[in-house]
Amino acid sequence: MEIRIGEIEYANCTPIFTALKKNFDCSGYHFVREVPSALNAMLSKGEVDVSPSSSIEYGKSFEKYCLMPQISISSIGAVKSVFLFSRIPIENLHKKTIGLTTESDTSVNLLKIILKKKYGHDNEYQRTPLPLKEALQANEGLLLIGDAALKASLSEHHFHVYDLGQQWYEFTGLPFVFALWIVRREAAARKHTEMLLLRDNLLLAKKLAYDSYDSIALDSREREWMSASALVDYWKTISYDLTADHLKGLETFYRYAAEMELIPTQPEISLFS
Repeated sequence: MEIRIGEIEYANCTPIFTALKKNFDCSGYHFVREVPSALNAMLSKGEVDVSPSSSIEYGKSFEKYCLMPQISISSIGAVKSVFLFSRIPIENLHKKTIGLTTESDTSVNLLKIILKKKYGHDNEYQRTPLPLKEALQANEGLLLIGDAALKASLSEHHFHVYDLGQQWYEFTGLPFVFALWIVRREAAARKHTEMLLLRDNLLLAKKLAYDSYDSIALDSREREWMSASALVDYWKTISYDLTADHLKGLETFYRYAAEMELIPTQPEISLFS
């Protein structure tokens, strides 16, 4: 049976998907390219079977999901593609309005936790599709993620810039898990044999990706706006693992999210097998 796989159209996913498509038979896979917030909705509605999706999506609806083991999109410190841009220092953002990207769910909640738990701020938030300079004319701060954050960080501006992966690590000393490979339980049961093969292929693709950043960068679509060396440097900051420390960081995120009523309750972690 065919597996419908969500594919995040960001540079941070390029190594895994490139290694998967280049080295394995993908004739039984149908890839659906979208931004994280759209894939979260498709996963929730059963329009895809499995996807690297926002960790907050699992937190909101963990009863209907399980997780591919040993693989994620995480940071242990700086992540270089999830930034808060601000007209004033982050310490002075109390009571200020923050613009939020329309493409993210996890990073939005991470920002709320950092501003509340680390800095003691109370803030107003509003979603905005506006680019950096226009958004910061209406708001004191703006959260950007993915390729938009990468591009904005490379452009010339005079704003304060805060990497949320680094902010989380300074606060907790733990990795932050931005995305998990989330599997719908009903798909895991109905397509169990195919999912087992996908699990094995993904773990091999992860290893191949770690060993092939230079060659992957040479042919990546991101070369249109980012040098090969910059891409490799970026990918080396990302952790694609899901270790005990990653899970501890994930559980800490969920605990704070539950305390702030961003999710209904702290979820149980269930790994696909």
